[in-house]
Parts: sequence; C-alpha cells; structure tokens
Amino acid sequence: MKIVNARLRNRAGLHCLILDGALIDGIEAQPRTLVAEGDEVDAAGNLVIPPFVEPHIHLDAVLTAGQPRWNMSGTLFEGIECWAERKASITREDTKARARRALDMLVAHGIQHVRTHVDVTDPSLAALHALLELREETRHLLDMQIVAFPQEGIESFGKGRELMAEAVRLGADVVGGIPHFENTREQGVSSLKFLMDLAERNGCLVDVHCDETDDPHSRFLEVLAEEARSRGMGYRVTASHTTAMGSYDNAYCSKLFRLLARADLNFVSCPTESIHLQGRFDSYPKRRGVTRVAELLEAGLNVCFGQDSIVDPWYPLGNGNILRVLEAGLHICHMLGYRNLQNALDLVTDNSARALCLGEGYGLEVGRPANLLLLPVASDHELIRSQGLPLLSIRHGRVLMRRQPASVAIHSE
Repeated sequence: MKIVNARLRNRAGLHCLILDGALIDGIEAQPRTLVAEGDEVDAAGNLVIPPFVEPHIHLDAVLTAGQPRWNMSGTLFEGIECWAERKASITREDTKARARRALDMLVAHGIQHVRTHVDVTDPSLAALHALLELREETRHLLDMQIVAFPQEGIESFGKGRELMAEAVRLGADVVGGIPHFENTREQGVSSLKFLMDLAERNGCLVDVHCDETDDPHSRFLEVLAEEARSRGMGYRVTASHTTAMGSYDNAYCSKLFRLLARADLNFVSCPTESIHLQGRFDSYPKRRGVTRVAELLEAGLNVCFGQDSIVDPWYPLGNGNILRVLEAGLHICHMLGYRNLQNALDLVTDNSARALCLGEGYGLEVGRPANLLLLPVASDHELIRSQGLPLLSIRHGRVLMRRQPASVAIHSE
C-alpha cells in the first residue's frame, strides 16, 4: 500500500509513505503532487500522523454513571463512594461488555494505544480478569496496558498489598497507587515505597494517581519523584492528575520543579475531568483544579492529556474523542498561543507514547509498525479549530477504520 500526497508533522513538503505488510517500508519526499493509482491512498495534502494514544482511562468503570446512584456533589470522593457501591455487583461479563463498547468508541476516534487503570481493591479481581481477557481479544484493534489501580488505597484497604501483588502476577503491566486517599500521610508514603518496590522487582511501569486534590498540603509528588530519581526509574514512572500543583505556592514549586527535572517523570493531565471534579470546596474565586501543564512543558518535562472517564461516577460525559479533551485542555490551561497551537497534537500522540514507553513501536519511521491516521486537515492548528475526525485509521498495514465526511447542503432562497 502507498499513501501519496501526505503532509507529515515537522517535515516540509509532501511525502509518499510505502507500507510493506505490517511495517513502514519507505518515506519519500515528493517533488510534486501525484495522482493516486490503483490501491494508493490520496492524502490530498492532509496530515498523516501516528495513531492517537489514550494514556489514562478507567475501562472497568465506563458507562456506569447513575448506577446505583448519581454523584450529586460532583466531587472525587463521592465518585469513589458511588463506585464502591457499584463495584459490589460487577461481574466479568458485565465489565467486558461495557469496556468493549468503550474500546469501539476509542478506535472510531483514531486511538490505537490505551493505558487503562483497573480497580484491584476487590478481592475477586473480577474487573482485572475481564480486562486481561479483553486485552488479548482486541489486539487487532489496539495495544492495551493495564494498570493495577488500588482505588480504595493500598495500606487503607484490607489486603491491599496482597491484591496489588496478585494483580501483577496475573499480568498487569503497570503498578498504580493513590497516596492522597490513604488514611494518613504516613500510609501514603508507605504505599509509594511499596508500589515502587513491586514495580522494580517485577520490571513493571508505574502510573500513580498523585495529589488529585485542591489541598496545597498534599505533596506526595515529591516523594514519588525522589523514589523515581533514586532508583533511576523516572522515564518509566508517570504521575497522573497532580492537581494539587495548581494550589501550590510558587516558592515551593521552584524547589519541586528542580526535583522533577532530575527525576524525569512523565505527567498525565485529564483536564475535562479535573475541572469538573476540583474546585468543589471553593466559593469564589474558583480554582481551575488542573496541574501546571504549560509550566511543566516549559521546564522540559513530558506531559500528555487523557480522557479519564466515559460516563462513570466521576464524569457523566465522554465519547472516546481525545480531540475533545485536547481542545478543552488547551483552553483550561491557557495554551492557545501560537506556539502551543502549532504543536498541540504532541499532547495526544508523541508525548503520550513516551509516557507509555512505546519506543520504536510508535511513530512514522522506516521499519516501524504501519500504524497511522489520515486527518482531514493540514496542520495541528486547523485540527483543533475544526475538531475534524480521522478519515482513515491503518493498523499493521490494514485499514482498521474509514470515515466518510458528513455532507452538508445549505439552501438559500
């Protein structure tokens, strides 16, 4: 298969991509526009990019909003209470059916790599078993990383440590945590040391829900960063949410950023969910409740955006479209400047791939997997403005999804 007249990010002119089976066999600069022949795909001067990456979602909880009750306060902690009630009735079949519906939404929006958190504070580990099965059954659609996520705490939940270890033994790729939800600061610190030991011992990646609160005294990020730095694991460690950073004073952040740079952590922000859940204890002025995305990027740290939820106890909306989150995030984080708009897709492609440690399994380079998207625009800026959806998704050299643009007729008198 060939894709002609393709515009590639950060490369001048038009290009022809040559796909040989499941790999990219060649990328050639075109001196002029070509006429597509045979089974060639004509990109028509539009962007061809690697697939979108979803670095943070909870597939075990999707499509459960209002079951058994709605989160009336809109807070993170009532969401956890609602989920604890719903979790009592989950089954492997129920979880797989809901998660598969959500995966179809992601695939339809051009996502081919997913990291999902799965609650393992459930002695039956039903949701984990369901997602482990689904990971194998959907490899033709996408690559899935599973995070062993202790929603109700490692130290604060009975047998929390044993359940985390069992989740890794069963096949979880990533070790998670939630230190700010533990009963005491001491337990929060202990949970971080335990999960880092578990990950290091088993060769797993790490992704921690860290300081997901407006409390400026919640400072587990510094503990996670120092653990990552001292163990030389920083590039394998992700701090998700870190919304308390939006409430830290600048003097403390000055010290913190020095440590973060040395630790080389990855960060995931979920801006639509965070702006919904945080600031709930404020009157006015109300905080945005998101981490310092622009400042982290300016400091040279890796940051990406995730959806977090699709219609669950924490967030009643969502449809699998990562571009919706990207546009909202740029607004929320004051990132609509010229430079931000020229590089906006980094936040849902390259940066996310780096957080997931996809390495040479991702990107438009010769010899890498023939996984790519054709977009209906010629630039990042235009994609954000138009919210245009992918026209074509190719995986391992085969068409995975094709979209026909809507036809609109405006009738004048």
